[in-house]
Amino acid sequence: MKRYRIGEIAALSSLSERTIRYYEEQGLIRARRSEGGQRWYTDEDLVYLKRIIELKGLGFSLQEVRRIFELKDADRSGNLRREALLAEYRKKLAADLDKLEELKKHIDELEWHVHQLEKAEDGFTECPGSLCASCQYRSRCTFFRSEGEKPLSD
Repeated sequence: MKRYRIGEIAALSSLSERTIRYYEEQGLIRARRSEGGQRWYTDEDLVYLKRIIELKGLGFSLQEVRRIFELKDADRSGNLRREALLAEYRKKLAADLDKLEELKKHIDELEWHVHQLEKAEDGFTECPGSLCASCQYRSRCTFFRSEGEKPLSD
């Protein structure tokens, strides 16, 4: 079994030594100690560190990662971990799809404003938005007018 000192495993995992110690404090990995008290790690630890990086990149919290890792001792077949991970992936996917829908709405709104402003290039005399009356900038807007009023000027 290959043994790595903290600096070596930090380089291999692209994590800082401090981050590795933090993951250790959080119970995500467990360093072994030499007779002199020096930390050392194995290839299995490297796999776990890379898995933490991957799961964090997918939006998992360290608490969620720990819950999945803790199933290892009670789950020789791996089925419990697979089911737990699948459930977590589905939750993350649903949440990200919701965020994507919100982002699409935001992009559509921005595109509409760009289109309105491009189309009004010459003779821009009216506010292109339908919510002008409630706009926080209407008092400074040279294009806003309420019914019966002339456009406001500077």
